[in-house]
Amino acid sequence: MSEEEGQLEARLEEQEEFEPSEEFVSQANVTDEGIYEEFEEDWPGCWEGAADLLDWYEGYDEVLDDSNPPFYKWFTDGKLNVSDNCLDRHLEERGDEVAIEWVGEPTDEENRTFTYEELHREVNEFAAALRDLGVEEDDVVTMYMPMVPELPVAMLACARIGAPHSVVFAGFSAEALATRMNAADSEFLVTCDGYYRRGDALDHLEKANEGLDGVDHDVEATVVVDRLGDDGHGHDLRDGQHDYAELVADHEGAEVEPVHRDAEDMLFLMYTSGTTGKPKGVKHTTAGYLAWAAWTSQAVLDIKPDDTYWCSADIGWITGHSYIVYGPLALGTTSVMYEGTPDYPERDRLWEIVEEYEVDQLYTAPTAIRAFMKWGKQFPEEHDLSSLRLLGTVGEPINPRAWKWYYQHIGNEECPVVDTWWQTETGGMMVTTLPGIKKMKPGSAGPPLPGLDVRIVDTKGEEVEPGRAGYLTVNKPWPGMLRTLYQNDERFVNEYWAEYSDTDSDDPEDWVYFPEDGAKIDEDGYITVLGRVDDVINVSGHRLGTMEIESAIVGVEGVAEAAVVGGDHEMKGEAVYAYVILEDGYEGDDDMRERIVGGVEDSIGPIARPEAVVFTPELPKTRSGKIMRRLLEQIANDEELGDTTTLRNPEIVEDIQTKVERED
Repeated sequence: MSEEEGQLEARLEEQEEFEPSEEFVSQANVTDEGIYEEFEEDWPGCWEGAADLLDWYEGYDEVLDDSNPPFYKWFTDGKLNVSDNCLDRHLEERGDEVAIEWVGEPTDEENRTFTYEELHREVNEFAAALRDLGVEEDDVVTMYMPMVPELPVAMLACARIGAPHSVVFAGFSAEALATRMNAADSEFLVTCDGYYRRGDALDHLEKANEGLDGVDHDVEATVVVDRLGDDGHGHDLRDGQHDYAELVADHEGAEVEPVHRDAEDMLFLMYTSGTTGKPKGVKHTTAGYLAWAAWTSQAVLDIKPDDTYWCSADIGWITGHSYIVYGPLALGTTSVMYEGTPDYPERDRLWEIVEEYEVDQLYTAPTAIRAFMKWGKQFPEEHDLSSLRLLGTVGEPINPRAWKWYYQHIGNEECPVVDTWWQTETGGMMVTTLPGIKKMKPGSAGPPLPGLDVRIVDTKGEEVEPGRAGYLTVNKPWPGMLRTLYQNDERFVNEYWAEYSDTDSDDPEDWVYFPEDGAKIDEDGYITVLGRVDDVINVSGHRLGTMEIESAIVGVEGVAEAAVVGGDHEMKGEAVYAYVILEDGYEGDDDMRERIVGGVEDSIGPIARPEAVVFTPELPKTRSGKIMRRLLEQIANDEELGDTTTLRNPEIVEDIQTKVERED
């Protein structure tokens, strides 16, 4: 590192606030800070602006019906179709423009480009095929697919005919597929023969078939996409299974009139983990969800029709639904889809794609950013990233050091970074900066979006003072919110509303949404999310958030990533165990261990001092990239290890276990 670079790093390390550049502000979609006051003065009428981003067959009667909280209704009695809003209405002006740029993992494979006209044609053909297979309005169609373009085609085809979809992440097990099809009473499945991951052609159909064997009702039809071609695993289709390409060819040129759906009709189900272990079927509806996805895409991600925008998430998660498919396509932009991983075949794969497609916005996860840091700045430096206008993070809090690395080495200190907090249940972003207006504070997501009433409270529901940790709550409804849990209104109330609400009241002001996240707020109203409230360690009666400790550890020079869990301790009840990945070129020696312990004590206090610091080249992660902290807790407590089959790197568990035993 040169002396000049070192001075720059030091300056950024000390800086706590960043302003958007004048160049960015001059072209931003939202630049008037008065928007916050406008939304406050005209609530809930302010959301008409989000509804105006959509085309309606019939106008709505009222913006919000809050007569039966927490079962709120948005844009009541309005009629529209999501497929029409994402495709048909763009054809006249943007039919020849690219809707989806699909990039496969194999670099020698030709990528696939879909213009709005081409995507519209294939969606119509597959919608006609689904109808001929027996799919009717309100039937739930399950999709068990990786990042292939036929997935958004299937989603939009279902929306076109009024059939809700339920997408199951391709990395989930066969049992998970069966559980979700059973819970949704789904009689239709769209899947594929396989996909590529790190150079391997994975057999997906075998897993899908195993899942189908666990479905407890008749499955009317299964559609199978041939992704692998000659690299496939030679499966013959079963009775009731149909080849996707043949179905589309049989319906070539078909046109399906979009079904007029009520604003509150279900658009999709998404199953998410629950505290009881039984997945929760989060129900999102047509108008409120699409308006929210489109409005936040425009206001926060600054998406314009002429942009090439890339969200690197998987469509199997809510981020991919809202910010790969529905939000960007509703705005008529070009959305990039990538099948592979960030480091295959080389660690510059993402930057290669950004350069080739001249990507304007990149929306990715802190997990990925920490990996980029660990690999080194030389990989992005090999590519021209000057097309980037905005950067975003999603999925978990990002620590200040990773934020600044992203800002400096990917955004060249010219791109605002939007750090977004939201959930499957919220449908879209809730807490973040508007990039054309608000300054950025690394580590803090930002203020609530305009029109949202987000508060940080104590166990009694009283607002806490700035700087104190508390619990994040949402005190007014918003258009993108889940409407209920599928066929389980009682669980919906108990899971999300019971903690801080008067559940006997008919007054909407007595109902408070609790997402079970801890947070703190500063004097400027900026919210720092500390993690799930169950992600706490009780050390000598002090409840310590794991996210806060992890952030302190990653703030130490040379640390790329950390995971903190609680381990049993005879004196303290629980003690802090830290599992740490170092950047290349740093040694996991006693000096590094002391610096990490010192960093935690300086940031939080001696009470948070780690009992053990375990250096490891990897952390056990699910195929979606989430750290499996349960296994790390079991290692810390010398317990029998649970299931590791859902991990993408199960071999690392034994390696970590050996290191812990050696240190003991």
